[in-house]
Amino acid sequence: MKAILVGLGSAGFSWYKRLRDRGLLAAVVEVDSTMKAKMNEDPFPFYTSLEEALQCEQADFLVNVTSPMMHTVVNNAAFDHKLAVLCEKPISFDYEESIEVVARAEREKLPFMIAENYRRMACIRKMKQLLDEGVIGRLSSLDIQFYRYHHVQRRYTVSILDDIGVHHFDLIRYLSGKEGKTVQAKLYNPVNAWEEDGAVINAYAFLELEGGITAAYNASIASRGSETPWIGNWRLEGTEGAMEVVNMQIRVIRDGEVQLFEDYSGVDETDTLTEFLASLQEGREAETSGSDYLKTGALVHYAKLASETGQTQEIKVPTL
Repeated sequence: MKAILVGLGSAGFSWYKRLRDRGLLAAVVEVDSTMKAKMNEDPFPFYTSLEEALQCEQADFLVNVTSPMMHTVVNNAAFDHKLAVLCEKPISFDYEESIEVVARAEREKLPFMIAENYRRMACIRKMKQLLDEGVIGRLSSLDIQFYRYHHVQRRYTVSILDDIGVHHFDLIRYLSGKEGKTVQAKLYNPVNAWEEDGAVINAYAFLELEGGITAAYNASIASRGSETPWIGNWRLEGTEGAMEVVNMQIRVIRDGEVQLFEDYSGVDETDTLTEFLASLQEGREAETSGSDYLKTGALVHYAKLASETGQTQEIKVPTL
């Protein structure tokens, strides 16, 4: 199988090396022609026009690593040529636009997956395995703490939920196996944050999930204290114990005894590209397909509404 890679920025170049090293790269599209220097002498076709690449190259799928504002244009262009798409998150900053993109992929039966890499990590897969085995009984609540100082240049205004929180919200769904019902949220900028018009730097959210499970989320990308891992630190309470995950270390507490899990072998751990290729070859829906990821996008969308209105929001996922 061969792919057209669109976008050769920092994230795009990581995808470039991944596709190149696995013999999957057909061509590269990047509007900034100076980016071609990153390819050195690699013999892959380089285009500054996406439409030209789509017309000239024979490919099986497209990998979309453009800025989020361009995701929909690129995805629809690929769909016009009946290509499967692996797209970086988010589908779109606009939730209604996300729905339209996924609805088109579903309608035209075009494989569409979001590259949600956090849930592919070995630590996360081990957490899920242990929860499914019932090591803490039935899950009752999740508490997530995320603190980093993450001030980087972007081509868009930073929003903590769109940039980082969407990963954590996806993990809430993945680990609990439940969908969101309601959300309360406060999005704000702390006094120690940098100045950026329109930026949203801190987030607090309280979610009610199916089955009475709750999730509390506290996050900042302007924290000057000890940093958490990118997945955050987690406390999961169950009917028979608790699981604490701090700095990627899993501790299960039952009846006053602590068990440390450091061996993550044997878990279902694959990267997003491997999962996407497997879904194509097996003719099945990918784990983080566009239609599934809409449910994660819904958590973000309604958390924003909850913060804007100051009211609890019912989480509604459209039927495609």
